Amino acid sequence: MQTRDIDACADRTDRPVATAACKTGSAAPRVAARNVLVAIPVLNEAAHISDCLTSLFADPWLCGARVVVADGGSTDDTCAIVRAMVADHPALSLIHNPGRLQSAAINAVIRECADEDTRFLVRCDAHATYPPRFVARVTQALSAWPDAASIVTPMDATGQGCFQRAAAWVADTPLGSGGSAHRGGSRSGWVDHGHHAGFRIAWFRRIGGYDESFSHNEDAEFDRRLTQAGGRIRLDADIRLDYRMRPTLAGLARQYWNYGRGRARTVRKHRMRPRLRQIVPALNFAGLGIALALAPVWPWFLVFPALYASVLVAVSCVAVARLRTPCGLWAGVALGAMHNFWGAGFMWQVIAGTPAR
Repeated sequence: MQTRDIDACADRTDRPVATAACKTGSAAPRVAARNVLVAIPVLNEAAHISDCLTSLFADPWLCGARVVVADGGSTDDTCAIVRAMVADHPALSLIHNPGRLQSAAINAVIRECADEDTRFLVRCDAHATYPPRFVARVTQALSAWPDAASIVTPMDATGQGCFQRAAAWVADTPLGSGGSAHRGGSRSGWVDHGHHAGFRIAWFRRIGGYDESFSHNEDAEFDRRLTQAGGRIRLDADIRLDYRMRPTLAGLARQYWNYGRGRARTVRKHRMRPRLRQIVPALNFAGLGIALALAPVWPWFLVFPALYASVLVAVSCVAVARLRTPCGLWAGVALGAMHNFWGAGFMWQVIAGTPAR
C-alpha cells in the first residue's frame, strides 16, 4: 500500500474525506472546509501538541480542511507525536520550518500548502486548548463579516500548577494586561490589535504576511501594516480560547522580556507612539532602578519601591482570597516579573536597537 510522506503538505487527493470520523454535522459553517487552512507553529511542544490537536479535531467538520503543523526543528518528541496522530486524522500534515520562528512558520504554511481553493487561514497555538468547533466558528465569523480582513479572539489565561494558577489570574486583570481587549475581554467590536485567530488569505498575501525577522510581537506588527493598508480587524468575544501560562517564574520572565523587546521593535519600525499601558511598565522599571541606585545617598528614594512592593503584596492577598488557596501568593511575584521584564526588554530594545530574536 502506498503511503504519503507527511513531512510535506499533502495534496487533498491524498487524504480520505468520507471516513466515519469525518462526517460533516448540521452545525457546520456555510464555508466549505476545503476553503480553510489551519497553521500550527511548533518548537519542542511535546508536552502540549497532543492536547491542542485533540481539542481541534473534536469537530468532525475539520477533517475536510488542511491542518498543518510547522515544526521549527524540535529536539523532543513533538514530530513523533504528530506523525502518530496522522492515522486517525487524515487532515493532518507536518512540514519543516527552517526559519524556526512562528512568523516564518505561518508564512511557510501558506507558501507550501495554500491552493486555489484556500480562502481562509486559521492560526492556532500549540500552548492552547480550543473550545468546540473553534476553527469552524472563526471561519463563520470571517464569512459573516465580509469587511473583516482578520478575526481576533480573547485569551483566557489558565494553569494547573500553583504558580501557573496565580500567574493566570493576575494576567487577566487590568494590572496584568493593561486593559487589553483580547486578554480576558468580553466585548466584541472593531479593534486595532488582538490575538490572531483567522485571516482572509487574500489580505494576508496583500501585505506580505508576517515579518520573519520578528521572534515576538509579530502579530502586532502585522496588524499595524494591515490597518495601514485599509484592512479591518474584528474581535469576536464569543470565540474564546484557554492559554496555558508559563509554569515557572524564569519562563514567565523570559517570555515578557521577549514581549517587551518585540513591542519596541514594532514601535521603532513604524515610528509609533506607544500606548499608556506600554509606556507605564518601562517607566516603572526605570523609576525602580533610579530609586534603588540613589537610595544609599538619599534614603527617601526608597518610598517608590516600597509603594510598588506594597501593591504587589496587596495583589497577592487578593489572589489568595479569589483563588481560595495559598497559591495566590505567587500572583504579586508574577505581576512584578511581567511588569519589570517587559519594561526592561522594551527599554533595552529602544536603546540598543538590536534585532529581537
